[in-house]
Amino acid sequence: MTEAPSTIENASKHVPWNKGKIVGAKPPLRPKHVWSIRTKLQMEGRLRDLALFNVAIDSKLRGCDVVALKVDNIAPSGYAADRASVRQKKTGRPVKFELTEAMRQAVDDYLKASGKKPGEYLFTGRRKCNCSLTTRQYARLLTEWLTSIGLDPHLFGTHSLRRTKATKIESTVRYLGIEVDDALAIAEQIDV
Repeated sequence: MTEAPSTIENASKHVPWNKGKIVGAKPPLRPKHVWSIRTKLQMEGRLRDLALFNVAIDSKLRGCDVVALKVDNIAPSGYAADRASVRQKKTGRPVKFELTEAMRQAVDDYLKASGKKPGEYLFTGRRKCNCSLTTRQYARLLTEWLTSIGLDPHLFGTHSLRRTKATKIESTVRYLGIEVDDALAIAEQIDV
């Protein structure tokens, strides 16, 4: 009868799930990256992707909240509104955000081309049903966008998009020595 290897031997052979992987918070995109992706999507006529990218940057929402958006959240009357309010899935609290001119234009162009109506998900996948884009599909699109402008997709994630505009707000607060509410008001005027 053979003995089973000791627990200590098994523990020393265990390879951590994150060995060789980049862990921790992924950085936000830089303004030049944002503009490169926007320009590329515009030139390729990818209206849905451009609207999705702009909404993700400007709304500062988590990926699960971005893909769950319905037309009513952004464009209740058929055209993108100046402001929107969405209840966050994780916290259950509502969050308000300003829709920049670039975001409104991208959403309006996408709605016109897609024929989306109130009650439908704003961003749907390739499936025929009116199902929302999944967070996994969203992450794959981001990988494609990053790769297309020469960035390593392992260095960024969907949370990077959420942090892109927020990082500018934080640095504005520190640099100018102003209150967060004032910085948010300034950020709504600035396009990234």
